[in-house]
Amino acid sequence: MDNFVFYAPTLFSFGKDTEKDTGKYVKQFGGKRVLIHFGGGSVIKSGLLNRVKKSLDEYGIYYVELGGVRPNPRSSLVYDGIELCRKENIDFVLAVGGGSSIDSAKAIAAGAVYEGDFWDFYEKGIEVQHALPIGTVLTISAAGSEGSPDSVITKEEGMFKRGASGDAIRPKFSILNPALTQTLPAYQTACGITDIMAHLYERYLTNTTEVETTDRMIEALLLAMIHEGPRVIADPDNYQARANIMWAGMQAHNNSCGVGRSQDWTSHDIEHELSALYDCTHGAGLAVVMPAVFTYNLKHDVMRFAKIAHRVWGCHMDFENPERTAKDGIKALSNFLESIGMPKNFAQLGAKQEDIEHMAHSACFGAGRNGTIGGFVSLNQKDVENIYKLMI
Repeated sequence: MDNFVFYAPTLFSFGKDTEKDTGKYVKQFGGKRVLIHFGGGSVIKSGLLNRVKKSLDEYGIYYVELGGVRPNPRSSLVYDGIELCRKENIDFVLAVGGGSSIDSAKAIAAGAVYEGDFWDFYEKGIEVQHALPIGTVLTISAAGSEGSPDSVITKEEGMFKRGASGDAIRPKFSILNPALTQTLPAYQTACGITDIMAHLYERYLTNTTEVETTDRMIEALLLAMIHEGPRVIADPDNYQARANIMWAGMQAHNNSCGVGRSQDWTSHDIEHELSALYDCTHGAGLAVVMPAVFTYNLKHDVMRFAKIAHRVWGCHMDFENPERTAKDGIKALSNFLESIGMPKNFAQLGAKQEDIEHMAHSACFGAGRNGTIGGFVSLNQKDVENIYKLMI
C-alpha cells in the first residue's frame, strides 16, 4: 500500500424527509446568500424545490435560482452561474439534483472566486484550492459527486468532456433521502448502478500491491450492487434497496476505497468521448465501454481480473488457466448490466463507427493531454481505437 492523505469532511444527513433540514445545514456552514442550482422539471414537479426553498425561508436565508442543468452538464451554464454569483454576492452554492447538477454547482463555486477561466481547472489539471462552499440535495444514486472532490463538465466549444478535482469542492454537507429516487425511471436507476460499479472497478484495477483492505471494500460494494440492483428494478418503491444503493454510491466515489493505490480511469476517459459527442447517459456508455476495456487490458494482470471474477461474480477459479476465469468475470459483468436494462454495443448507444478515430484522438490529445490515457495500462490512440472497435 502507498502513502496517502485522506480528507473527507462532508456531513451526511441520510433518510426520509431530510431535505426539510436544508436551511439548517446551509446556516451551519455559513451560508447567507445562496445560489440554488438544479436541472429541469422533476425537482419542481415533485415539490422538492419548494420544500428546499421553504426550509431556506425558515432560516431567513436569501436565495436565487439557476435551473437548466442538462445531463453531461455544459460549460455555458457554468459561465452563467459564475456571473450570477458575482452579481448577487452569493456565498454558498446549493445543488438540488443528481451528479450533473452537483458537478455544475462545483464548477460555478470554483469559478466564482477564480480570476481566470474556470475551464483552466478542467483543461490544465489545476487543483481547485478555493471555492464557495457547496451543499447538495441528492436525487439520483450514481455519480458519487455528493461526497467527492471531483467534477466533470462538457466544454461546448469542441465538445470536450473533462474533469477537475480538489478538496475545496467537496460538499460541506449532502442530504441523502433515498425516497427521492423512487420516482426515477428504471433506465436511470440502472445507469446509476452502472456508474457506481464503474467507480469501483476503476479503483480495483491497480498496479499497487498489498491492498487487500481496499480490495475487500470494493468487492463488498460490488456485491451489494449485484444484490440490490435487480431488487430495485423489480420494485422501484423498495426503500431499503434504494437506501443501500445510495450509500454505496457515495462510498464508491469519496475515495475511501481508493486510498493507497494507483487507479485506472480508462473506462471513464473513453466513455466521456461517447457522452460528449452523442449525449448518451454516462452510465449507459460505461456499460458498453467497461467490458471492452477489460477485455483489451486483460493480459496486463490476469490474476487481478480472475480475483474479482471469483470473489465478486462467483466464477470458478481455474488456477491452471486463470485467463478463463478472468474472461468469465467480464462476461458475468456484461450479462448483469444487460439484465438490468443497459445497452451492450455501439448501435444501442447511437454511436457511429466512422467517429472512432476522432473520439480516440480526442481522448488521448484533447484538452492538453499528452497522447496516452490509463492508470492501469498506458494506452495510445491506436489502442483506444481498437477498444472502440470491440464495442461495435
